[in-house]
Amino acid sequence: MIFNFASDNAVGASALVMAALAEANAGPALAYGQDPWTARVEAAMSELFEREVAVALLATGTAANALALACITQPWGAVLTHEESHIADDECGAPEFFTNGAKLVGLAGVGSKLTPEVVTAQLARMPHGAVKQVQPQCLSITQATESGLVYRPAEIAALAAAIRPRGLALHMDGARFANAVVALGCSPADITWKAGVDVLSFGATKNGAWAAEAVVFFDPAKAEQMPWRRKRSGHTVSKGRFVAAQFEALLRNGHWLDLARQANRLAARLAGGLGAISGIRLGWACEANAVFGIMPQAMAASLRADGALFYDWSARSLPAGEALRPGEGIYRFVCSHATTEQEVDGLLAAARNLAVAG
Repeated sequence: MIFNFASDNAVGASALVMAALAEANAGPALAYGQDPWTARVEAAMSELFEREVAVALLATGTAANALALACITQPWGAVLTHEESHIADDECGAPEFFTNGAKLVGLAGVGSKLTPEVVTAQLARMPHGAVKQVQPQCLSITQATESGLVYRPAEIAALAAAIRPRGLALHMDGARFANAVVALGCSPADITWKAGVDVLSFGATKNGAWAAEAVVFFDPAKAEQMPWRRKRSGHTVSKGRFVAAQFEALLRNGHWLDLARQANRLAARLAGGLGAISGIRLGWACEANAVFGIMPQAMAASLRADGALFYDWSARSLPAGEALRPGEGIYRFVCSHATTEQEVDGLLAAARNLAVAG
């Protein structure tokens, strides 16, 4: 049996999303976002976030992050971010390209999280008006982080307060935004604009969509450049109704939260099981839909031989005192809306058998 915990990108769309795509396929509609689906989703986003927002629909998370940053960062600017953030490590220079050269400045933080102290110290090293240095113009955080942790509203507000004196914008990479909302039990507004976030990359592809992302500007004035940047970059989808239809299906009756809740629930089940097996410990607490198991490399190899799919991971953001021991590795297991209890229990049974045999 294949136990697929490689990524929540690896599964298909939810049945409701697929049904919405089929419905949107019937008959013609105006192109380039002039369709009724897009209009309804834009209105729904304002309702969801409890204020007027500007929305740009896109098909990829890389485009969402890179174009969002381009709208709020000048070419001579700098984006402060965690050193292991997705925009720093996994987007092939797209943020730098689409900002026309803005510099990404990577900062350290346990669990891939940034703290006000680290951000403030970095700002002090970048004097305002220093012509020989790029000027900090944006702070980008990931929700949930690359280590599976979530920023609480107070943590986001503290970061916003730290950058406010220097006038930086706050961007949130919300590839797993739904998982964070469910984990915190808060409203989407609570961990975005109410806490000081200016722009959100709202991910849906990892949470039941086929290919659907959105950039949400909480000050519509900041979205002024987006139509031209999106078109010039080749990311204005002509048949935009098929992106909008996915979001409409997800937002209807809280479907997006139901899908995230399923993923988070099974991740918690997996984390509890792995943490109870001899020879395995967790790198970080399981707060969203990802589990990071530290285990002997030989055990990981055997699990893969038994049909388990998961990724090697970086140990750089582990808490102090949790360094890997000789022969150990850290591995990421991600649960999705399509993960089943049988898959989780099958992986756990295989890991228990290996621990006993070892």
